[in-house]
Amino acid sequence: MCTAAFAKSCAMLANSEEHTALSRALSQLAEVEEKIDQVHEQQAEFDFYILAELLKDYIALIGAVKDAFNEREKCYRVWQDAEAMLTKKREAKVKLELAHKMDKVPMAATEITDWEIKVQKGQEDFEKISETIRKEIGRFEKQRVQDFKTSIVKALESLMETQQQLIKYWESFLPEAKAIA
Repeated sequence: MCTAAFAKSCAMLANSEEHTALSRALSQLAEVEEKIDQVHEQQAEFDFYILAELLKDYIALIGAVKDAFNEREKCYRVWQDAEAMLTKKREAKVKLELAHKMDKVPMAATEITDWEIKVQKGQEDFEKISETIRKEIGRFEKQRVQDFKTSIVKALESLMETQQQLIKYWESFLPEAKAIA
């Protein structure tokens, strides 16, 4: 915005200047500053597009990672609840055996077997999701580094091109500035 304001000020000053060479140089300076303003706007848009979009994508990915950890936590809770229930069922079977209620012991043994299967499945699910998360986090780390490297290189290349354009604009203005007598 300051560059655009400066360009307008130079243009107004060029219109009010009586010295022809100085007026022409100020007018050329105003044109160069307008071009520079456009280049700065383009660079700002490019920077925003490249870097802000990448950051937005990674913020979304971090949300997905958080969701994955929440699912892992749920699996852990299911597994631990199943283990607690298995312990209760085993205690109940022991109480039945001590109370000599042998007619209910086979049913209690069946329930224990069912809960042992649930505990095993809960543990397997937890270990499976944990391993998957570990693999995905490793892949995420590698991809994140590569994505940021690529984006930073693109931004730097764009900045270099912008600076080369600015150099051309200033080099084209230099003879006009030297021509002021």
